[in-house]
Amino acid sequence: MACVAGCVHKENKTAGLNIIPRPSVMTDGSGWMKWEDDLTLVASSEEEKNVARLLQEFLQSRNVRSTINNRTGSPGSIALITSAPDSLGSEGYRLSVDQDGVKIYASSGAGLFYGVQSLFSLFPSSGETALPYVAITDQPRFAWRGLHLDVGRHFFPVTFIKKYIDLMSHYKLNTFHWHLTEDQGWRIEIKKYPKLQQIAAYRKETVIGRATTRTRNEPHEYDTTRHGGYYTQEEVKEVVAYAAQRYITVVPEIEMPGHALAALAAYPELGCMGGPYETATTWGIFQDVFCAGKESTFVFLQEVMDEVVPLFPGKYVHIGGDECFKEQWKKCPHCQKRMKTEKLKDEHELQSYFIQRMEKYINSKGKSCIGWDEILEGGLAPNATVMSWRGEEGGIAAAQQNHDVIMTPSKWLYLDYMQDSSASEPLSVNVYVPVKTVYD
Repeated sequence: MACVAGCVHKENKTAGLNIIPRPSVMTDGSGWMKWEDDLTLVASSEEEKNVARLLQEFLQSRNVRSTINNRTGSPGSIALITSAPDSLGSEGYRLSVDQDGVKIYASSGAGLFYGVQSLFSLFPSSGETALPYVAITDQPRFAWRGLHLDVGRHFFPVTFIKKYIDLMSHYKLNTFHWHLTEDQGWRIEIKKYPKLQQIAAYRKETVIGRATTRTRNEPHEYDTTRHGGYYTQEEVKEVVAYAAQRYITVVPEIEMPGHALAALAAYPELGCMGGPYETATTWGIFQDVFCAGKESTFVFLQEVMDEVVPLFPGKYVHIGGDECFKEQWKKCPHCQKRMKTEKLKDEHELQSYFIQRMEKYINSKGKSCIGWDEILEGGLAPNATVMSWRGEEGGIAAAQQNHDVIMTPSKWLYLDYMQDSSASEPLSVNVYVPVKTVYD
């Protein structure tokens, strides 16, 4: 299993040093490393130099001058040293600050990078040119340390995405889950289907109401501004490269078979009822989903994947699979014919057929699929990884079937909930998640 989490907390004398997540082991020294003018950053390999350049950018933001060379520096230098693999794994590191300067040892660039992130936290905010003596040994407890961003409901520009990635990297998170398609907007350029950019990427207004609102029969607030946007494929490449430099893998999410209303607004023939459809202007879940009976649906999604997959060098593509209403499938002659032809007993098995078929195609492109825990219903796709969001039960069930699991239970990790139970709660359920709960 994997999830967002910090490292093991151990009591020590360095409680005053605020490094988040708390390193596995911290031992304080009795002194300060000081420097007069500029710092020397020692780096030899390309990975060491990549991390050194990022460190240099940080120092510059603190008005600290630095130079990079590949020679042993003075006692006031910061040395980045790639060492042989050991028990700390590929993302662990050892950091020391003493009279000889700063040394960070790791078996990979990622480990060096995380050591540098801890070093950032040691720099005084007052602008003083001094670092406290300390020895740190650290490694992550979880291989997948992710953060999700839904740009479908609210579009964020590339400048914001980069800042988001910077903040992720500071807290040693290594996976950016980019939720690119929704009922309220399609956010990635697909050159073969230009209407996704022209129509699906925009909604005419935003109706602000409770999370469960389905109609306009209740009082609402209206933002009549046309909202939307999309990322060109060149912008996607730019974001992926920016993240990789910070040792973050980007996982795209292309929703199916539900949460498809924006795509159907552009290509109504892919729905069971043929439309007309409109990119959603309210929050919630909608009855309009991709038709599971039409071959054109699978042609469309496969050709979308033909363009999406090459943009993301990571192992995974997320295909959603959550909150898919099946009422229209029950009425659709194409879906019912599909069920009869494939000998499927109900619409849950039809969704399983849908997911398994798309998984097989994505596997053929050299990628593995992730789906929300609803993909367990009707039979789990053979190679799928399950992201368990409706609690822990789905993750446990998938793990018992020998599938990889990413734990994202909403009770702990949905950061759009209120942090304080005394706050006014806009959601239909009284849920609040204190920061301490999330951290723990």
